[in-house]
Amino acid sequence: MRTIARELVLSIGATVACLLVAPVADATPIAGVEATTLAETTVADTHYILRELTVQPGGTTGWHYHDGPLIAVVRKGVLTHYDSSCAVDGTYRPGETINERSGVGYTHIGRNQGSEPLVLDVLYRLPVGAPPAEDAPNPGCPFQ
Repeated sequence: MRTIARELVLSIGATVACLLVAPVADATPIAGVEATTLAETTVADTHYILRELTVQPGGTTGWHYHDGPLIAVVRKGVLTHYDSSCAVDGTYRPGETINERSGVGYTHIGRNQGSEPLVLDVLYRLPVGAPPAEDAPNPGCPFQ
């Protein structure tokens, strides 16, 4: 009985130690974003998704990256786009296009810092089975 109790205590202690030492990579929340899929198709090994995204004032996409490149057009509002260094890497207005690269090395966040809804048409070019976006932790920026 003592051996079982000792093993249980050691196991619990090891688990607690791992939880205290292991870094936690929590995804950042999406807020005020509505996505509507307008069309999608698959050609060979590429899945194409056309979506309309509406981001309310103060809304954010959360930190994320894509498994394939995308192109977007701003229909209404202003998109402020930040890269993982916390710097604004683009401010996009109606009629302007956004080209986003793919991969975890291009983690970014989009924010609507304006007073009206932001509306985007987004075409994703993804590997078959990949989601439109992969959540990522905040890279250390003082905002979400």
